[in-house]
Amino acid sequence: MAALDPNTYEWPEGFLWGSATAAAQIEGAAHEDGKEDSIWDAYARVPGAIAKGHTPEVAVDHYHRMPDDVRLMKELGLSSYRFSTSWARVKPGDREVNQAGLDFYSRLVDELLEAGILPWLTLYHWDLPQALEERDGWANRDTAYRFRDYASAVYDALGDRVTHWTTFNEPLCSSLIGYAAGEHAPGRQEPRAALAALHHQHLAHGLAADLLRERGAQRIGITLNLTNALPNDPADPVDQEAARRLDAIWNRAFLEPLLLAAYPADFLEDVRAHDFEALVQPGDLETIAAPLDFLGVNHYHDDNVSGHPLPPGTPPGVRPDVNPTSSPFVGSEYITFPRRDLPVTAMGWEVNPDGLRTLLVRLGREYPNMPPLYVTENGSAYEDEVGEDGRVHDAERVAYLRAHLSAVAEAIEEGADVRGYFVWSLLDNFEWAWGYDKRFGIVRVDYDTQVRTPKDSALEYSRIIGRVRAET
Repeated sequence: MAALDPNTYEWPEGFLWGSATAAAQIEGAAHEDGKEDSIWDAYARVPGAIAKGHTPEVAVDHYHRMPDDVRLMKELGLSSYRFSTSWARVKPGDREVNQAGLDFYSRLVDELLEAGILPWLTLYHWDLPQALEERDGWANRDTAYRFRDYASAVYDALGDRVTHWTTFNEPLCSSLIGYAAGEHAPGRQEPRAALAALHHQHLAHGLAADLLRERGAQRIGITLNLTNALPNDPADPVDQEAARRLDAIWNRAFLEPLLLAAYPADFLEDVRAHDFEALVQPGDLETIAAPLDFLGVNHYHDDNVSGHPLPPGTPPGVRPDVNPTSSPFVGSEYITFPRRDLPVTAMGWEVNPDGLRTLLVRLGREYPNMPPLYVTENGSAYEDEVGEDGRVHDAERVAYLRAHLSAVAEAIEEGADVRGYFVWSLLDNFEWAWGYDKRFGIVRVDYDTQVRTPKDSALEYSRIIGRVRAET
């Protein structure tokens, strides 16, 4: 079947066209108007933690340039904007509410609504107050209850105008990658703490979802980064087992507590050495499985995995080898990520749009109670530059965008209930451990002048949105 053209495809009525950002990556003003350290502010001061010693102190100065950024969103024709509130700005040190911080988000919501853009709020996009990390962070069960209080404070300020609430963005990253792999803040390499963080973030989601529902929130969901775990050699039992283990801890350990009120049996067996089940108290799973109005799906690439060590001298795949002594993977087995013969982005991530189609279709087929899906992040980093004509001709990103929108359309045709797409990211920004070296934005930011320049990908996205709106 020929690929569906996103420019001519008849998208479902009401399909949302958005873009996404995260507070820690764009706001800057890291210590202004009462805001104190998040774990990313603290982590950025650790020598060698962030590429070139970059920090989120200024980022792309969205805190001061927000009205202009919203005008840019309106010019592009976005129907929704997915942003996060910063816990460290709303409740610095997780103490009293900081009114100046809430006022910023209130102004943002008002600007969006005036521009006809639906605010899509994420409560947690990885920026835990550092003061809570100093009390063991997400490894401490009490943090889940502190999160509920923070959610309540944000709802108090914005609940009269915000209808769509996401509790967590990619809890896998802020638990396993932050607490076991040590590649993200807080930079710990403690498997037991990582598994505790995983469960406590699930619990925090459930607690906050219940509170938001009681308070009258209209739409409540969560965003997961999900993958297709593919055995490098489909006929090799060792590679099959590696794919199973990755699918268990990357996908099903997040999906099934939310949708089925249970952790997968094979996941529990995989992490038995870390006494994971002792973390789960009576009533937790019922709380975690609070009803969802939507599931956000973040997807950038599949994971081609093997249970064999890579041969000496082999370039690493999309991730380094998993070290079983510093990760939740147990035993002496390896999980490696051999490269396939596919194009890659500047992140070294494979470009395989059909993986997005496969994932979206799989979710609905494997989980009959799956709520509506939104692709809440999908995008690509390339080393684009401003041309002599003052424009950014990011042809690779344009091709990536078109191909992945085609994949979403194909998934819809196969029965996937996908109701929106948010390109990552609106702006070039502080890309976590890569600092400012990786550019995901459809709008280029000159980090010296903060000048914004829509790239060709932004113009293409705007054309697609405009055509769809004109026809509906």
